Amino acid sequence: MARAENRETVGPAARMAAAVAKRLRQKKGWTQEYLGSQTGFTGAAISAMERHVHPVSDDMLVQLERGLGGGTGIFEEMRELVRLEKLPEQFRGYAPIEQKAVSLRLYANHVVHGLFQTESYAWALIAGGCPQPTPERTEELVAGRMARKVLFDRKPVCEIELVLDESVLRRAIGSEEIMREQLEYLAECARRRNVVLQVLPLDAGLGGEYAGARGELNVVETPAHDLVTYLEIGDESLLITDRTKVSAYRQRYAKIRAQALDPRRSLGVIEELAGVRR
Repeated sequence: MARAENRETVGPAARMAAAVAKRLRQKKGWTQEYLGSQTGFTGAAISAMERHVHPVSDDMLVQLERGLGGGTGIFEEMRELVRLEKLPEQFRGYAPIEQKAVSLRLYANHVVHGLFQTESYAWALIAGGCPQPTPERTEELVAGRMARKVLFDRKPVCEIELVLDESVLRRAIGSEEIMREQLEYLAECARRRNVVLQVLPLDAGLGGEYAGARGELNVVETPAHDLVTYLEIGDESLLITDRTKVSAYRQRYAKIRAQALDPRRSLGVIEELAGVRR
């Protein structure tokens, strides 16, 4: 039963990668065991990949490129496609837009924004979801989330702003140690030259105005310098391109940012919660 279910979750890109790997292996006259020995996997793992029992992992694609690719780059090109189809369905349309963005303006008020999560935090968050995913699916989702971090060091540089509600920093996910690691990582991110991180304090609404009341949002500047907005509500997502609507979200983000602590004070709050001594 489990194997049948796994076959259903293997997408077209992973199936194509498996088919190409099998044909190249057979062309070389290699057994599955021998290919496994050349790539650091067992023959059983190669067999499971070829039979679509388990989708090809990112690490396996890297090793297949070294062992079978012959300098063609074919498995390297498949990595992005395989990664994309392993993402949650509602996120797949937005993921390429995020990775090509000129700038990101982000606000998160429930949990740490996915782009800024540590692996341990992401694992605890995803594994503890409802409905609870299988360990295999959890691993796929965490790997996909971690792969997004290449954006931080991409050339040309992406300018990233993130406003985090203070409640996010105080909501422990997984364990105290996982949360401390996450806070330390946020402080590290805040020191990047292409990142501006601000905290929206818990008392932001005391003046009678609270711009973050309607939830998280992502305002993205594309390579063509157009603005789009991406929203997630539960398991649903919405990509907004209408200029009038996007302008309203951009203004809302600007108001949220204006109500947040400045970057220096925000870093101080994060370091204090992480127990960092200055």
